[in-house]
Amino acid sequence: MITVSNLEVQYGKRVLFKDVNLKFTPGNCYGVIGANGAGKSTFLKVLSGDVTPSRGSVSFGPSERLSVLKQDHFEFDKHTVLDTVLMGHQPLWTIMNEKNALYAKPDFSDEDGIKVGELEEKFAEMDGWNAESDAANLLSGLGIKEHLHYELMGHLNAKEKVRVLLAQALFGKPDNLLLDEPTNDLDVNTIMWLENYLSNYENTVLVVSHDRHFLDAISTHIIDIDYSDINLFSGNYSFWYESSQLAARQQANQNKKAEEKKKELMEFIQRFSANVAKSKQTTSRKKMLEKLNVEEIKPSMRKYPGIIFQPERETGTKILAVDGLSKTVNGEKLFDKVSFTIEKGDKVAFLSREPRAITTLFEIIAGHDQPDSGMVEWGVTINSAYLPLNNSDFFNNELSIVDWLAQFSDDTSELYLRGYLGKMLFSGEEIYKKVNVLSGGEKMRCMIARMMIKQANTLLLDSPTNHLDLESIQAFNNALVSFKGIVLMTSHDHEFINTVANRIIEITPNGMIDKYMEYDDYLFDERVQENLEKLYNQ
Repeated sequence: MITVSNLEVQYGKRVLFKDVNLKFTPGNCYGVIGANGAGKSTFLKVLSGDVTPSRGSVSFGPSERLSVLKQDHFEFDKHTVLDTVLMGHQPLWTIMNEKNALYAKPDFSDEDGIKVGELEEKFAEMDGWNAESDAANLLSGLGIKEHLHYELMGHLNAKEKVRVLLAQALFGKPDNLLLDEPTNDLDVNTIMWLENYLSNYENTVLVVSHDRHFLDAISTHIIDIDYSDINLFSGNYSFWYESSQLAARQQANQNKKAEEKKKELMEFIQRFSANVAKSKQTTSRKKMLEKLNVEEIKPSMRKYPGIIFQPERETGTKILAVDGLSKTVNGEKLFDKVSFTIEKGDKVAFLSREPRAITTLFEIIAGHDQPDSGMVEWGVTINSAYLPLNNSDFFNNELSIVDWLAQFSDDTSELYLRGYLGKMLFSGEEIYKKVNVLSGGEKMRCMIARMMIKQANTLLLDSPTNHLDLESIQAFNNALVSFKGIVLMTSHDHEFINTVANRIIEITPNGMIDKYMEYDDYLFDERVQENLEKLYNQ
């Protein structure tokens, strides 16, 4: 249990949050959300003791253990993988070292024997005899093969280190667990493993994540950091989002009577509760919606960008034909003999266990790279807009935001451009800000404005949710669902793919799989997954 009392964090004149009084209890998982820069990571650091608050206090239950997902990927480079995980339970790790040091003494005394006996008793109480096997099971669940367990951390690559540090945080089932973006660099199977693990976790968990599907799968509550305030809501992210949108619409409708509003909200709660009960991620402890007080539902104060893609013309019957594409980079075959035809109405998610394969494929399709063999042919009616993975080349200048956008528009009047920039939350004097000093999220919003102004009927999107906050991700997602044209995309965002794509194409070095089906169905189709394993392991 974690108790937060009268908490305030202030840097200079800027107040991140103040007068925060919350209690986080065992058996619940709290998803922490908020706009970029709102203070999500800072809040976790205050709870962990890494940041001292300006005022207030944080306390834990008696003898409770806190575990935090480490962000320094080099801290344990001189330790083995297994030892790094065991260090996650510091009291147990200390006892193990003390015990081993005593056993190793050449002049082992009676006094040492008594001390060892006491340590062995504590060791057994902590289930120490199963520690190594428990740590190994966590590592295996997170995709770290057994032959790596005794390797030094310094020998692992960045993605492997992330998984080991996550196993370290989970090890020993701490009473209180703080995870900041735990799904970064995890593949879909490992994320599903983590979803299942946390959904059945019996202690207190707080998670910062931009992955809406992950938050929906694990969260019993949402912690919303918004305008210097932190509020606690029952339910997962989707419930928070949909209920806050409903509350905002009701707030705007001043003529609706209070009784009608309450009835509408109660019907919404009942409908959502029924959906939760049917979901694959539901657990026996997720019944809070049935007890939810209708007064808890409030509109969000945050702004969502107005992302609207309006094609200038409809696509013809011939859209895109790809035939026999192959590409090898630095001696590594990324894909071979890739062929597909895009049809009207297609919204295709491209997948691969090697992300470079999709980025390279998209660069070839966009005409920015050449294949080793094969051809790409676009239809004459197609007007495409490409969102590349790396947009840094677009911002290597000192243009203002408005002048930058003018490069991509036939109408260069400030009034016209302000309309697009305003939709992307650039207002007032902000449009004169130099693009070379923008944050990653601001640059991505500029790129989206560039796409909107092009009025394309085909969108080519390489990891479109990168650097975006949840509000922008949700708005982008909604825009693609309602978009009438063609979408070709790759993304790490499960919900993005699941709600937008009607076709999945997975690229391997030895062939491809092409299926008209929803993403969840694709992931759980045994025949499809068996065929994939054969292709990847040829």
